[in-house]
Amino acid sequence: MSKKKYFILIIIFLTCYFTLFAKDYGDIFIDVLLGDASYLNPVLASDSASASINSLIYNGLVKYDKDLVLTGDLADRWEIKNNGKEIIFYLKKNVKWHDGTNFTADDVKFTYEKLIDPNIKTPYSSDFLLIEKCEIINDHTIKFVYKKPFVPALESWGIEIIPKHIFDTDKYDFHKNPANRAPIGTGPYKFVKWVSDEKIELVSNNDYFEGKPFISRYVFKIVPDQSVQFLELLNKSIDSMSLTPDQSLSRNKSFHYYNRFEYPSFSYTYIGFNLNNIFLKDKNVRLAIAHAINKDEIIKGVLLNKGLSATGPFPAQSWAYNEDVVDFEYNPELSKKLLSQSGWETLDKDSILTKKIVEGNKEKVVKLKFNLITNQGNKMRQLTAEILQTQLKKVGIDIEIQVIEWSVFINNYINKRNFDMVILGWNLGRDPDQYLIWHSKQTNPGQYNFVSYNNSEVDKLLEQGRTEFNFEKRKKIYKKIHKIIHSDIPYIFLYYPNVLSVVHKRFNNVELTKAGIRWNFVKWYVPKDKQRYFFSTE
Repeated sequence: MSKKKYFILIIIFLTCYFTLFAKDYGDIFIDVLLGDASYLNPVLASDSASASINSLIYNGLVKYDKDLVLTGDLADRWEIKNNGKEIIFYLKKNVKWHDGTNFTADDVKFTYEKLIDPNIKTPYSSDFLLIEKCEIINDHTIKFVYKKPFVPALESWGIEIIPKHIFDTDKYDFHKNPANRAPIGTGPYKFVKWVSDEKIELVSNNDYFEGKPFISRYVFKIVPDQSVQFLELLNKSIDSMSLTPDQSLSRNKSFHYYNRFEYPSFSYTYIGFNLNNIFLKDKNVRLAIAHAINKDEIIKGVLLNKGLSATGPFPAQSWAYNEDVVDFEYNPELSKKLLSQSGWETLDKDSILTKKIVEGNKEKVVKLKFNLITNQGNKMRQLTAEILQTQLKKVGIDIEIQVIEWSVFINNYINKRNFDMVILGWNLGRDPDQYLIWHSKQTNPGQYNFVSYNNSEVDKLLEQGRTEFNFEKRKKIYKKIHKIIHSDIPYIFLYYPNVLSVVHKRFNNVELTKAGIRWNFVKWYVPKDKQRYFFSTE
């Protein structure tokens, strides 16, 4: 065989191999967010928009795999010693920050120091204040010694690590460092551009330690309305979104271009009460509101039965869920009776309950009226608010609904406790530790107990749950927490919604597992002949 024929055969073979087996690089994934990010810094960010972006830019020491088993991320492996009081992390040695600087144990220690710094406004400090000592053994080995055994310790190190060489500077205050808007990470995608309230662009990291992602560019479009998002989906100008139940039932022919995924979320939606409000401090009033709400109407009318009624802070698929908790029955007459017991007896001309109170030296008549806030763009929450407004009016409670743009909602209302009632949701970790949400020490601005819940028994149970390694004992602790919080009514737990996601069909290797569908995004790819956007980082 001549050399020419030999090379032709080699070329034909390689062409066939790559056509059949090789995954193609290129294309752009266009995602959508309801609100803009706050900080592209995982130590400071407390909102879901920022978390979605940070998860692509940064890495934690550990992460969950598709079966929800903790596996190494920046850590290659680890050892747990001294009855759980010591964790030694052995870090990967081939990791670089996006600017080419080597990742080392110094970055991990620096992140830890910022998490426990009282001058840093982070909601995550409580997990790391339990650490007694941090010791760098060498550039790629670090040891943490805890004051006492801490069950979620390993999971807590899923928090993303930030670069010391970027943030360890006297030039900028940590909260105002330019890297909070132009981050340097270790993750599969590098930051490119942030146009406020419009879009955030990322590009694939060719030197990513787990291999270059196949999708070359990731764009987050900020579209603060689910209806507008849906129109963009039907126009095929975005590649994915979370649908509302009514959108998921659409028969529009454009759905032919998308794969749909439905599965139970690990989350819940709730009404939260500002427990510093003079009238909502009265448990009778909160109980009356609970009995005035017809959850079945919300499940059918808002969720279209794509979800379950909620009874507490743990979803039904969690081992901490207490199946023995009986929810408050829908009973408007009982609601009226409870309000009467608290002095709300007289109806005004608009059928709103009133009562006389003394303020200073004067007596005045006040209405049983509350403002109910929720975030702009979330159709399900807005519909829920409207249904609740109608239901509560029937028992003499006046509700004024305010729908607020996300960043204003968080900064001016939630963080400043400037609300009476709020409709929001929590996406939960798989470990049931919810110390950050319910403990009485977590009520400062920027922290998650923004309803100011305070129950000393729950505080003790939350503390015990973090240190109890016996699974059956730990399960009893969290089931008791479920029961007490339901009974105390700091929230009315409304529903556990299903996830209703769509992804454009041109993306291959999308797999629904226990961890959802985004767990392996770096392995998603689009064959060359189906790519829409001819952008590459090669």
